Amino acid sequence: MTFRIAVLVSGGGSNLQALLDAQASDALNGEIALVVADRADAYGLQRALQHSVAAACIPLKRPRDHAIRAAWERRLANVIAAFEPDLIVLAGFMRVLSPAFLERFPDQVINQHPALLPDDGGATVRTSAGIEIPALRGAHVVADALRLGLPITGCTVHRVTPAVDDGPVLACAETPIQPDDTEETLHERIKIQERRLIVEVVQRLANDA
Repeated sequence: MTFRIAVLVSGGGSNLQALLDAQASDALNGEIALVVADRADAYGLQRALQHSVAAACIPLKRPRDHAIRAAWERRLANVIAAFEPDLIVLAGFMRVLSPAFLERFPDQVINQHPALLPDDGGATVRTSAGIEIPALRGAHVVADALRLGLPITGCTVHRVTPAVDDGPVLACAETPIQPDDTEETLHERIKIQERRLIVEVVQRLANDA
């Protein structure tokens, strides 16, 4: 049976494009069955349509209203479930998913995070050079790495759990920080690693299925 993948995006979808390119070259060992965005202007939707992949926009109008957010998440889960994915990839998806959502798709959701994370949920990460750095979590970790003057950052693909950016690590890659880096230049170098890493992890999970 074909290993089926759903990808959730909020923006440009460069990691999605890496997966689409791998699929087009028969290197993915799976099929991207669905792309979902929470914003109508997310270019990831156009990337999906350009590759004849089903695309859906499920916008969240009032994210701080708990009832509206819960109803939105149920719609999101129902759309995803209709495509029967084996794996759900959060590729720049800027919404935190609830425990109820994750219980519906147990051990099926992975996330690409633009910083290094530890495998034990701790507060620090030890780099390959033995340097201890803070584990950066949340939505502004590239800027945080520069603000803290870290010598190195990177990206991590991890299983998603109810704790934000805290699930078991599947793979990570380091990115040295240059003295003249801006948030934009650093993020672009991290994205290069992200695109490679997400394809490698999805390939491995598809092979292991």
